[in-house]
Amino acid sequence: MLPKIMVVDDEPDLEVLITQKYRKKIRNNEVEFIFANNGVDALKKLKNNGDIDILLTDINMPEMDGLTLLAKINEDYPLLKAVIISAYGDMANIRLAFNRGAFDFLTKPIDFEDLAITIDKTLSEARLIKQAVTDRDRLVAIQNELEVAREIQSAMVPQIFPPFPERKEFDIVARMRPAKKVGGDFYDFFFIDDKHLGFAIGDVSGKGVPAALFMAVCRTLLKATALENLPPDACLSRVNKLLRAEKKNAMFVTIFYGILNTMTGEIQYCNGGHNPPYVLNNQGHIRQTELTDGFVIGAISKSTYKANSIRLNPGDKLFMYTDGVPEATNPETDMYMDERLGKCLLRLKDRSITDLVQGVLDDIEMFTNEAAQADDITVMALKYL
Repeated sequence: MLPKIMVVDDEPDLEVLITQKYRKKIRNNEVEFIFANNGVDALKKLKNNGDIDILLTDINMPEMDGLTLLAKINEDYPLLKAVIISAYGDMANIRLAFNRGAFDFLTKPIDFEDLAITIDKTLSEARLIKQAVTDRDRLVAIQNELEVAREIQSAMVPQIFPPFPERKEFDIVARMRPAKKVGGDFYDFFFIDDKHLGFAIGDVSGKGVPAALFMAVCRTLLKATALENLPPDACLSRVNKLLRAEKKNAMFVTIFYGILNTMTGEIQYCNGGHNPPYVLNNQGHIRQTELTDGFVIGAISKSTYKANSIRLNPGDKLFMYTDGVPEATNPETDMYMDERLGKCLLRLKDRSITDLVQGVLDDIEMFTNEAAQADDITVMALKYL
């Protein structure tokens, strides 16, 4: 962008000298000078030329002197860099000018070699500051967009608990803590028909905006496929093929998908490379569900998936989680691990599922001890009543 320099001085000879000195650069459109004969004139011209980079101003001028002008531009044009032109030895005014925001000074008579060096240095500083402000504004805009994206993503997963207060056969609670503004974890639950509740938890590879977009696609495909009343293995198989057909990157997702028969407590499930959930039975024992040898979703088009089943008795709970739980780290980089999760679940086995979910999150927070969260953390608990 063409550098713009305003020169404010009541001596007309200075305009002639500067124009003559910089005639070649002016002719080649390498620099533009704007001249004003006092502070009042300078302020008027600044209104019409808000993109000025440098202000060169004398101190002693009629109507409005350079020191008064400095005070005003410091308020209205904080990015504008000012260089004071003063008589040699006038250190009192020069010091006062610096206190009012001047960047540098020149002494009269002007040494044009010194002027060129000062202009180059001041212009470099002005551009750095303007670029920093531009970058800051862009970051603020990105932060605002990410906040909107976070709200949209939060609205995509159920947030009201209990979600089905009229149903007395089960209770379900979930919480999600993205590592960034948006994340790649998700959970969902929905009725397939009056007696069957579908529920899922998933974890997309990666974090941030790409993972969040892929998460939205995965969740939508899963729910749309599940509502066709397919068994869990057929559902994950179809989602895998759909993702492979459209996907042009290396991202994948792990999914645990189950269907609860609300009349019997039986759960048909399929595990696509996800952490096996824990069963907490009403006798106080815990165990992990068996894996179904299913590979992650969206990585290999010909992956096969198998279903398995468990039966929950009244009072039994199923606890599901993403790998952000066992992989949560403390300041010493120790990981939370499944062993600690199992001990935490044993301590909380008699609590409500709301307290169970919150208790696990609290235990993770106590373990990590304010260490930065490296991965999304999602937990979901289902209790059969």
